Amino acid sequence: MTQQGRTVAVVGGGYGGAAVAKALDEHADVVLIEPKDGFVNAAGSLRALTQPDEWAERIFYPYDTLLKNGGQIREYASAVDAGGVTLASGERVEADYIVLASGSGYPYPAKTRTDSTAEALAHFKATHAELAGADRVLIAGAGPVGLELAGEIKAVWPEKSVVVVDPAEELLGGYAEELRADLHGQLDELGVRLRLGAAFDAEPAVEPGVAGTVAVAVGGERIEADIWFRAYGATTNSDYLADGLAPLNARGQIPVTARLNVDGHGHVYAIGDVTDVAEEKRAGSAMRHAEVVAANIIAQLQGGEPVAEYRPSPGRVVLLPLGPEGGVGQVPSEDGPSILSRSAVAEWKGRDLMHSKFAELFNVA
Repeated sequence: MTQQGRTVAVVGGGYGGAAVAKALDEHADVVLIEPKDGFVNAAGSLRALTQPDEWAERIFYPYDTLLKNGGQIREYASAVDAGGVTLASGERVEADYIVLASGSGYPYPAKTRTDSTAEALAHFKATHAELAGADRVLIAGAGPVGLELAGEIKAVWPEKSVVVVDPAEELLGGYAEELRADLHGQLDELGVRLRLGAAFDAEPAVEPGVAGTVAVAVGGERIEADIWFRAYGATTNSDYLADGLAPLNARGQIPVTARLNVDGHGHVYAIGDVTDVAEEKRAGSAMRHAEVVAANIIAQLQGGEPVAEYRPSPGRVVLLPLGPEGGVGQVPSEDGPSILSRSAVAEWKGRDLMHSKFAELFNVA
């Protein structure tokens, strides 16, 4: 049952924020502070670009179906202290517990560039039209986002030329050699060309995602294309914490304990990309953080001690679809890294892109 007068303010409604808000909804008065009008399943953004008629609307979920008791305030946080959250409007949300879940930013189309679902849908459709008319595609960044974008493009337009450029000397450095070999093989099958070990001498004059004459020098080689996309440059959404609870690290992340408390604050927690937890920032990690924080806050609400601790994965994890039926994956096991087949990657993520999971979370058919 909801404990009247015990307020939990959740700053950010992404993967971790939505999950922790839902988990606490029946235990306290939950206030979700999130400027977007709907949750965005960023795992589906690249397919929303390449197949907007089938996928664009499926990656958005209304916040008004997430909580039965709590509610959303559609604003940005401008500051947080131990007693509550100050909004960009100057208004104040006093809270007994605070969960920082503001996530990170990333260049479009991997993440949307607006707080409006309607505007985001329009962006996907407009960029799709630009991409559809381009014969040659250049992608800057050969991390999971850039490679997944290449796979989505090839799944719809196998005839397009796709070149991926990255200054790193190898793909997915630090992952198992077996996975990396499989990844190279699948990219070769798709006809994706890699230009590794070199960066643009200068970014193209054309805006990313807009068709035009793209010409760049990469390590002395001239590469021409009809459109390009940026697939690098994650930034932590933590400006509102700059003068607040604890010193941020060089990446703008806030220090947390094993129980995911912000250092020095027993009633303030942080989850997801905004934390300094030493792990790759993934949606799955943020949702695991949410489980730990929900358990700890529920224990405190019931007069107990928070004892749940978060333990990062003992090994590196990746699920990287290359279109709905391809891709590579690695998960930890007792015997070391376990490599997933492309059919397993398709089943776990590639075909559905977690749509059914979030349809259930947000109580939509």
